[in-house]
Amino acid sequence: MKGQKPMAKRILLVDDEPLIVKGLKYTLEQEGFETDSAADGDEALTKFFSGHYDFILLDVMLPKVDGIAVCQRIREHSNVPIIMLTAKGEQIDKILGLEYGADDYMTKPFNILEVKARIKTVLRRAAQPAANEEKKIITVHDMEVNIVNRSVTLGGKEVRLTAKEFDLLQLFITNRGKVFSRETMLETVWKYDYMGDARTVDVHIRRLREKIERNTAKPEFIFTKWGVGYYFTDKD
Repeated sequence: MKGQKPMAKRILLVDDEPLIVKGLKYTLEQEGFETDSAADGDEALTKFFSGHYDFILLDVMLPKVDGIAVCQRIREHSNVPIIMLTAKGEQIDKILGLEYGADDYMTKPFNILEVKARIKTVLRRAAQPAANEEKKIITVHDMEVNIVNRSVTLGGKEVRLTAKEFDLLQLFITNRGKVFSRETMLETVWKYDYMGDARTVDVHIRRLREKIERNTAKPEFIFTKWGVGYYFTDKD
């Protein structure tokens, strides 16, 4: 209808520190987002499975059920974008979050404006198919990738990918045979000034391979160019 505003995106903030939640709620609501919050893992899961959210900001250290377990449970049912928040400096915690399906992580203390920028970037990318895509559905061997609804099937069976895994697959499958370095993938897929470890790319690639390759030791789709990066097969 004329003059009708689009529905605001809903963000679930999961953190047991009230001041952090208060600051995030204020900043995001000023940008027109709707926010909801949960102070522990149980509450987060209850709210997620009883409502609808477009994005989740999820702390690792939570009472009752920790953030890693919450992320894993959500990933069993949804590809909603998730950014993990962690006060821990150990790399293992960051990688572990990604292993269980998080799209990215930020380390506390964080810049609240950077959080806002990352959320807006991910939501904008998820809502808009790439402008240069001529084909809505791309088929390689028995894999079918629907660019518009961001779905993947392999041998007729659905493959559930996280938002970042799909973004990487889309980059590869629309540039078959082209080798991408880790740095280029970070700049292209993450689309912001990434401050983390480039190994994040390796973790996502490994997860993606585990989901689409029948034998990761003998890949059919994604190949490694040693010392350079990764590329998608150009053989039909």
